[in-house]
Amino acid sequence: MEDHDSPLPHREEDPPWTTDDANELYMIERWGSGYFGVNADGNLTVAPLQDIGAKIPILDVVNEALEEGLQTPLLIRFQDILHHRVRTINEAFNHAIVENKYQGAYRGVFPIKVNQLREVVEEILAAGEPFHYGLEVGSKPELFAGLAEHADPEALIVCNGYKDDAFIRTALIGRKLNKRVILIAEKLAEVRAIVRVAREMGVEPFIGLRVRLLSKGAGKWATSGGENAKFGLSTAEILEATQILADAGMSSSFKLLHFHIGSQVPDILIIKRAVREAARYYAKLRQMGHEVEYVDVGGGLAVDYDGSRSTFHSSMNYSVQEYADNIVYNIMDVCDEEKVPHPIVVSESGRATVAHHAVLVVEAFGSIEKTPTETYVQQSPDHKLLRDLVYTQDHLSDRNLNESWHDLQDIKEESQKMFELGILDLRVKSRVEQLYWEIAEAIERRAATLEPDQVPEDLGDLRTQLADQHICNFSVFQSLLDHWALGQLFPIVPIHRLNERPTLQATLVDITCDSDGKVSKFIDLNDVRDTLPLHDVAKGPYYLGICLTGAYQDIMGDLHNLFGRVNEVHVFLDEDDDRGYYIEETIPGNTVSEVLAMTQYFPNELGSKIKAQIDQAIKQDRLKPQEGMRLLNDYERGLKDQTYLSLRNEAPRPSLVPPAPAAK
Repeated sequence: MEDHDSPLPHREEDPPWTTDDANELYMIERWGSGYFGVNADGNLTVAPLQDIGAKIPILDVVNEALEEGLQTPLLIRFQDILHHRVRTINEAFNHAIVENKYQGAYRGVFPIKVNQLREVVEEILAAGEPFHYGLEVGSKPELFAGLAEHADPEALIVCNGYKDDAFIRTALIGRKLNKRVILIAEKLAEVRAIVRVAREMGVEPFIGLRVRLLSKGAGKWATSGGENAKFGLSTAEILEATQILADAGMSSSFKLLHFHIGSQVPDILIIKRAVREAARYYAKLRQMGHEVEYVDVGGGLAVDYDGSRSTFHSSMNYSVQEYADNIVYNIMDVCDEEKVPHPIVVSESGRATVAHHAVLVVEAFGSIEKTPTETYVQQSPDHKLLRDLVYTQDHLSDRNLNESWHDLQDIKEESQKMFELGILDLRVKSRVEQLYWEIAEAIERRAATLEPDQVPEDLGDLRTQLADQHICNFSVFQSLLDHWALGQLFPIVPIHRLNERPTLQATLVDITCDSDGKVSKFIDLNDVRDTLPLHDVAKGPYYLGICLTGAYQDIMGDLHNLFGRVNEVHVFLDEDDDRGYYIEETIPGNTVSEVLAMTQYFPNELGSKIKAQIDQAIKQDRLKPQEGMRLLNDYERGLKDQTYLSLRNEAPRPSLVPPAPAAK
């Protein structure tokens, strides 16, 4: 028997829904990398150390944050994942070095452009201290932060991006402090500027040259590499740069050869080709007498957002260990062939370091439905269109699905034409629309029970057309900018009710006033889903976890509609706590006054202007003085609120309406 309450097919003979079914449906074990799972209560859990330590129900963290006065949207940082990711990357390279008998070392750096937040950078540096893990910076503000946070004289600070004299001078302050700050020259003019400023300051610079390889990446960031890349020097420019250094007596300053083929490189074969090409440059430069010490392979280590383990742009067909093995082996192989020393390997893995540690929890508080459960009931007028629809509904069968769908489309089109000509009243139009979606839903339910090759081609996108839209209290532009701008996929999962069968196909819409404020593409094993199976939001608070958001999303958020930063909590494991974890810090999101000040609307001025308007209304007897002061207090109180919707019940405020006189 079909379940007529939902567009997802469900028959009585189907086995009961289990958390294993949820795990498979949302592919949690595939993209979760051992960090995410489902417990027996149907709650999404996080295991920051994978097989070691507690598995933390995300719902428990949300409830504790609510008790402390924070509301959703809520960004949860599992800081122990940062430590685990740093160790994983460093240990993978160290293992590859030992296995291949490589003669050099590994010195990784974290590119802070991926997440510049102080608490993130400090945790990464603390985790990387045993490995002399350093930082990569790409702007003057990042350099100022990096110099202050960097404390290990063995760890690197790699300076990428275009540079002016002030940038170079600041970096050379680090050299004066005996830090291993390496300035990467992106163009020949920068080489000359570094030489000039270093002479003025009386310090030996450490210089790297970025080579523009022919090899380039794949996917959405493929243009970061190749001949038309934004950064890097050609072969001729590399040779000219070395001559500039020689003429200045600074040949020994040339310490590092750098390349970058793009972020999120999904295919290990692309990485192999680029590494071998760069290693060849290194070897030839060494043979020319340049004692280059480091080869920096840049970023590119991918994250398997969709769990497909493929060369799709949101995935990767290799592991962290395979990545390290291939870099170490191919550099070594070229160096041995060219009979030059093995260099120190540097990588700039940002996305793979921080993506897993952050989960954005949003609340779906409403739904836009094609076939609402409660509709306006009225006496239907007698009309041919309605009789035709009822006939189609009564005679629907598995054999005539395609024919019925075509009839349905014809009736809908005819009703619209009649309405535009003014010969169809609203009562008939209303009932036509209701019946149209009811019959479309019935067709989809029947089609879903058929074998794929039996489903008519015209019904292929019917599920998407029927999907509900879950309204979620967040801004795509603030918290998921890469999804809006680049189509980046993120795993999205209910953080509870995973022991219940999902009953709806849905997309997500945010609370901005922009029609682009939506999520309508979701991860899938073989392709991209247009809808996500979810539950009915009417049963109470319904929370969704948007996972793997730790890379770029925190920093690149847009103030569209002036929705600011969200509330944030930091979670650490603790063996001595009964739960196995504790919330170490809570950070409130932006208030209305804070985001207004960012756009030059200052709270004091706003309050003064509203007060003047209220005073004027009082003088004109449009407001009573007491009522006016209450309105002003409400306005000023509202400036202190956060920018997102408050979905929990608030304490009642004093009434603006005077009480009615008591009856005599």
